[in-house]
Amino acid sequence: MNYNIIVIGSGPGGYVAAIRASQLGLKVAVVERAELGGICLNWGCIPTKSLLKSAQVYEYAKHSENYGIEISGVTPNFSKIIERSRGVSAQMNKGVEYLFKKNNITHIKGFGKLTGNKTVEVTLEGKKENFTAEHIILATGSRSKELPNLKQDGKHIIGYREALTLQKQPESMIVVGSGAIGTELAYFYNAIGTKVTLVEYMPSIVPVEDKDVSSQLGRSLKKLKIKVMTKSSVGKVVLVNNKCIATISSKGKELRLEADIVLSAVGIVPNLENIGLEKVGIELEKGKIKVDNFYKTNIEGIYAIGDIVHGPALAHVASAEGICCVEKIAGKNPEAIDYTNIPGATYTTPEVASVGLTEDAAIKEGYELKVGKFPFRASGKAASAGNQDGFVKLIFNAKTDLILGAHMVGLNVTEMIAEIVLAKKMGTKAHEIINTIHPHPTMSEAIMEAAADAYDEVIHI
Repeated sequence: MNYNIIVIGSGPGGYVAAIRASQLGLKVAVVERAELGGICLNWGCIPTKSLLKSAQVYEYAKHSENYGIEISGVTPNFSKIIERSRGVSAQMNKGVEYLFKKNNITHIKGFGKLTGNKTVEVTLEGKKENFTAEHIILATGSRSKELPNLKQDGKHIIGYREALTLQKQPESMIVVGSGAIGTELAYFYNAIGTKVTLVEYMPSIVPVEDKDVSSQLGRSLKKLKIKVMTKSSVGKVVLVNNKCIATISSKGKELRLEADIVLSAVGIVPNLENIGLEKVGIELEKGKIKVDNFYKTNIEGIYAIGDIVHGPALAHVASAEGICCVEKIAGKNPEAIDYTNIPGATYTTPEVASVGLTEDAAIKEGYELKVGKFPFRASGKAASAGNQDGFVKLIFNAKTDLILGAHMVGLNVTEMIAEIVLAKKMGTKAHEIINTIHPHPTMSEAIMEAAADAYDEVIHI
């Protein structure tokens, strides 16, 4: 059967691209061998946030006396927490199925492989079928990265997928890697009672974030009794009496730590194998598919989006790329994505959110800066909520008063960062933020106050 567009992969890049293409009047099919929604809906963003919500509710219940409410005998039920998480994922999966039906998108179940610039071979249970399309979009996503010395066996040394579906709560866990995946899962397991050690090779956790944010999150996690080891690496892990014995090099010393589980969260690798790239001659660059500003590869009619191309490996980035790509295919005139204005979010407690340049990066690029910072210890809303860890930090170009970066750590800051993303996109200047009335009491007031602090006009500190 012939289509205008075939998308290989149904994650946040693939399914969003397919829906937008259908809205634009194109005949669309999506090839997916597993659950619709990809890793994000089924094994990443959504189930992880469900686990984190359970941990947050448990934390509130444990400390209910701080809010004048007396509760006794609160305990987490690990299997029910996992069950709830899987249920939320299933609900979202059904939502994508509904959207496919609503938009007349064909789901071709199986493993898709390029056989030409207009042909896709789909294999299901050993049977092969060929489909044709004027345009093919690759959106095959990524998987957990395996280190040579940290091979995952799915039982004792695991990746993020297994961490979401463990049958039994481990008493102890070593988490290797402190990016968003590692810190979120470290927080979750620690919150429900697992003894957690977080190991990071770089000098600070969440190393892509501004150093002030990394320092604050490190303090917050240590306050929660998570053992944080920076400038450290895991050399090897051996199994002794059903326990993982990890050899860790840390700041010139060699240590041995014992844990029930070692969770490897050292990054991801793109799914590029066996999808026909070599057969059609698609060009790679540093291990990912090379594309232009509208995601066209070097082969006419073939495009690539999401984790398999260069750029932040984030669900919302993949979705934006998918929309941009199909609008270009459909003859629209979409705006190319500005990769300097991509928000990042980590859903620990406190949360982390950021966009743009860190302070160190801005200095390195030669900008003269005005930097404002507002701590949540001065926020009435944060005090009322019972969590005053963190701050909002804004970085401005001193010559133009334009925003260069925003870095937040605190309660619900992932819900606040879009204000700065929009302001940055619209060319908003510092005093336009300062003079924008923010509702009181809210966490978002800290944005206005941080901007005011950069210009020595802050009121509440």
